[in-house]
Amino acid sequence: MTTKLSELTGDYVLDAERTRIGFVARHRMATRVRGRFAGFEGVVRLDGDDPSASSARLTIQADTVDTGNKQRDDQLSKTFLVAAAYPTIMFVSTKVEQTGATTFDVTGDLTMRGVTHPVTVPFELIEADGDVTFKATQTLNRMHWQVNWNALTTVMVSPDVILDLQLTATRR
Repeated sequence: MTTKLSELTGDYVLDAERTRIGFVARHRMATRVRGRFAGFEGVVRLDGDDPSASSARLTIQADTVDTGNKQRDDQLSKTFLVAAAYPTIMFVSTKVEQTGATTFDVTGDLTMRGVTHPVTVPFELIEADGDVTFKATQTLNRMHWQVNWNALTTVMVSPDVILDLQLTATRR
């Protein structure tokens, strides 16, 4: 990547076609369930001269969970995420810290099921060709947000869920 960070300063929106908001959850029976959210929108304010002045906001439609299995998707949406009562999952940044030439820790408030906790996600800028693409992987404990169905799922499904993000944003 040859673009200078200062050239990236501006307002961006997530490109739904080129963005993937994915996750991996492990079932105690040694299987992994991979999924993604199909419905989301996000805005990013990049300040290449002062990355700490950058910000991001992401809103995910909880009922758009997609694991490739409609029955499982309905179960996740209805009983784990309780999408009828909590239709959105929201992340609002509170701090951006540059940690390397193209790496950034983005801290913010993540709200699921009406519960908000701070999280820090390590992002890497992987492409800047007019649009910008960041990738990140972060493990979250779903129990912090009460993302659970019943006592059996507490035992059968690992509390740790891996977020797998590739976010492409287009300048407004």
